[in-house]
Amino acid sequence: MLEVNSVRAGYGVINVLWDVSIQVARGEVTAIVGPNGAGKTTLLRTIMGLLPLQRGQVVFDGEPISALSTWSLPERGIVMVPEGRMIFRDMSIEENLMMGAFPKSKRAAAKAQLEEVFDIFPLLKERRRLQAGTLSGGQAQMLALGRGLMSAPQLMLIDEPSLGLAPVIVQEVFEVLGRLKKAGRTIVLVEQSTNMALKIADQVYLMQGGKVTLSRRAEEVSVDALHELYFSR
Repeated sequence: MLEVNSVRAGYGVINVLWDVSIQVARGEVTAIVGPNGAGKTTLLRTIMGLLPLQRGQVVFDGEPISALSTWSLPERGIVMVPEGRMIFRDMSIEENLMMGAFPKSKRAAAKAQLEEVFDIFPLLKERRRLQAGTLSGGQAQMLALGRGLMSAPQLMLIDEPSLGLAPVIVQEVFEVLGRLKKAGRTIVLVEQSTNMALKIADQVYLMQGGKVTLSRRAEEVSVDALHELYFSR
C-alpha cells in the first residue's frame, strides 16, 4: 500500500534520513520504534510532504506522491495524527472533529462520519459543545485520533500517541488503536513504548541514527531482543 524507497531527507542542510526504506501492507499496523533523534517523526513528515525529498521516492497505491502537496494527501486517503495532539484549543470539540473532514470529497459524509467517531469516543460526544482546551491530555489524544478518522482515511500515520500520558491512559489509547486494527485500518505507528508497540504491530522497524537497522514481523521480535538492539548501537 505504501512504499518508502531509499529516502533521504532532513532540515535544510542537515540530513536526518539516510536511504530509509519501509513497506506498509494494507490492513496492518506497522510500528516504527527507536530512540529520540532516530528520525521517526522526520520520516512521517517526509511521507506527508512536510519535508522535501533529497533522494528516493514515496509511493502510495502504486503512485508516486512525493511531488504532491501536503494538503492534497487527505483527499487521497492519507492523514497524520501529529505528536503533541495539536488540537485547536479555543474551538469546540465538534468543530475540531469537523476540521478533519475539510477535504471537499469528504464533506458530504461528514455528519455520518462524525457519528462513527462518537461511537468510538462517547466522551467526545458528551462534551461536543465544550472547548477542546478543557480536555485532559488523554482526552485530547482521543480527539486528535477522532479528527484523523473524520476523513475516513485509507492510511493513518500516528506519531507518539502515548507521549506525556499516564500509564492507565496509555492503555486506553492502545485499546482504541487495537479496535481500529480489528476494523481493518492501515496504520503507521511511531512509538517509543516498544512493549505497547509490539503488542499491536504486525511489522516492526527499528530506526537508529536516521537508518533502518531492523525490519521484522512483530511475532518474530521479543521486547528483550529489541531493547538489546535499541541500546547496543
